[in-house]
Amino acid sequence: MPERVDERGPERERELPGGAGRPRGGPLRAFGLAEVYNPSMVPTLQPGDQLVVQYGAAVRPGDVVVLRHPFRQDLLIVKRAVERRDGGWWVRGDNPYVENDSREFGTVPDELVIARARLRVRPPRGIQRSPGAVLSWAFSAVRLLRADRSLSRRLRAR
Repeated sequence: MPERVDERGPERERELPGGAGRPRGGPLRAFGLAEVYNPSMVPTLQPGDQLVVQYGAAVRPGDVVVLRHPFRQDLLIVKRAVERRDGGWWVRGDNPYVENDSREFGTVPDELVIARARLRVRPPRGIQRSPGAVLSWAFSAVRLLRADRSLSRRLRAR
């Protein structure tokens, strides 16, 4: 099953020469929302998680990125940028059992990497309505997505 990310606010993106999508307007328009649908980034991201993404942000090894699938450019996917190679980025999912990444489609050209994920918001799933349960969910629901350089090195070593 191909992975899919639902990008909210496609009106923010326009096509520029070279096929790279970029946001219009000021600095606040450089951010958008994406929803994760598949398990390729488990345990970091779960299906149903919402991502706050920044368009056009610099990508470093270990960052979680949103990119256009190299074979189906209408399909957006979420992967971890492992390392910079000739011609683009080598990307991998955090889930070792899902191979819909550079092992399957090779290096991803820079123009297909459209955003860097900055924040993960996990929606409530079956939480009790007690104040303690709500506080526990609120504490764990929002996480900054920082570059995981150690994971990047482990993925590169395989």
